[in-house]
Amino acid sequence: MDKEELKLTSSEIGTLWGEYVNGTAIDTVNRYMLSIIEDEKIKLLFEDAIKIFDKQKSQIRQFIENEGFPVPIGFSESDLNKGTQRLFSDIFCLHYLHIMTLHGLLGHTTSLSSSVRKDLRHFYDSGSNDGMNMYHRTTELLLEKGHFQRDPYFYPEENPEFVSGQQFIDGYFGDKRPLASTEIIALSLNLKKKIMEKSLSIAFSQVTQSTEVRKFLESTKKTADQQIQTVSKILKGDNLPVPMSWESEITTSQDSPLSDKLMLYQIGFLLQSGQAYHGAGLASAMRTDLVTTYEKIILKNIMVTKEWFNLMTKNQWLEQPPLAPNRKDLARDKK
Repeated sequence: MDKEELKLTSSEIGTLWGEYVNGTAIDTVNRYMLSIIEDEKIKLLFEDAIKIFDKQKSQIRQFIENEGFPVPIGFSESDLNKGTQRLFSDIFCLHYLHIMTLHGLLGHTTSLSSSVRKDLRHFYDSGSNDGMNMYHRTTELLLEKGHFQRDPYFYPEENPEFVSGQQFIDGYFGDKRPLASTEIIALSLNLKKKIMEKSLSIAFSQVTQSTEVRKFLESTKKTADQQIQTVSKILKGDNLPVPMSWESEITTSQDSPLSDKLMLYQIGFLLQSGQAYHGAGLASAMRTDLVTTYEKIILKNIMVTKEWFNLMTKNQWLEQPPLAPNRKDLARDKK
């Protein structure tokens, strides 16, 4: 069938809707960061990131409008307070762009996997290519500036080995086996995401205008810190390094550069997208203590996300995605 004859499915509309809302949120933060960055190399990356999303945003709008759906409100310059004091260092901004690029790559891949129409698949292909290019550029610049902490090195074994016995999965009794490389990947990625979540919670709690939002952000900071300590302890148990923290890259400003709505949404985005990484960690864990750790983190984050949802809806800050038709309502007698 010709692409004009294929209507977008509910999954395709849903992914476009999510890409638009999440994209406009991150784009608004990027625009603030661009306004304060002094380093020319970092500034160039942010300028390119904004140009890339401007193009994607226009394409997403066209897809949605052509199907007759309302374009989400999302976030815009109305959520940006211009002329405020600097809240983040240039290096923190670079770390932010790097982490959000990783989330964007995962989002494009997920969206592509639920897309059928050719033009939409090509759109996500292009988005993934842009994301991979930005990942390479942010990684290279972090390495150049000495701010990219690489994962631990292993020394090669002479021959391949096979798992023998239950002791391989034992994480509580007797001697624990060392962490497997497949487990360290997930631990490292989860730590980096949690460090970003904690850092933004600290920064946003300094500048928010809402007492309720500040209380929630202080809670998410505490939760993230506890989870960072738990995961770090596992790595340190094998004398492995943990990723560096970024709190020192936050200034003492109490001048809010972003709306409370956007700051709260950003933390919710990290909580929800982080669950995908927690799930991947759980799937790769073969030691019982790791399985239990991930289960506790996932359960706690579900509870925190529920608090976030209640606060967002109380303030009428959470946009509703397209819903399936309510057949019960449609079938009622019209009297």
